[in-house]
Amino acid sequence: ELERHLKIFADKVPVTRPTASPPAASDQPQGSSRKRRKKAHSHPPHFDLRHELSRMSDVDLTQIDGIDVSVAQTVISEVGLDMSRWADEHHFASWLGLCPNNKTSGVKVLGRATRPVVNRATTALRLAATTLVRSRTYLGAQSRRLRTRLGAPKAITAMAHKLAVLVYRMLKFGQECVDKGMQYYEDKHRQQQIRLLKKKAARLGLQIVQPDAA
Repeated sequence: ELERHLKIFADKVPVTRPTASPPAASDQPQGSSRKRRKKAHSHPPHFDLRHELSRMSDVDLTQIDGIDVSVAQTVISEVGLDMSRWADEHHFASWLGLCPNNKTSGVKVLGRATRPVVNRATTALRLAATTLVRSRTYLGAQSRRLRTRLGAPKAITAMAHKLAVLVYRMLKFGQECVDKGMQYYEDKHRQQQIRLLKKKAARLGLQIVQPDAA
């Protein structure tokens, strides 16, 4: 029924159906990760759902780390393909309830919890964000750092917000998601910390000198 329903949507851009056969059982990851993946996909569709979603949207949301075909299907079915309903990515994330909802009294902030929403897309993005903690990618490194600094619940919300922004950009502008790698993120974070330390040292009248590389 799902395959028949997806066929009624017109092609956004002609997409060539992949001809490669699915990997053999021996090509699947070994160990505990294989068991987790098998459990998460206990009811896979009996057709190429990824191709159908790419045909409809002209983008492959599974390029985003953490988002598999089931999450992509849930997001597209809930939010649609017309991103013009939201002014920008921040409005989109707010609609999903993935932005802080500051409760204030006068000038005093009483709380910063996210706005409670009932949305299957939000739930799917949060579940996708939980898988990033084991990912050896840019988003994975960012997720682990946020977990260390903020704790798991806030880190999951923050990474779900990040995934929502990437989804919006891909569906709105047709951009591709390119992972720059875990090492790129670590180097970028290190340089950021060095700049902050130099600013603090300058305010104290000190100077930081980096040792020459051996």
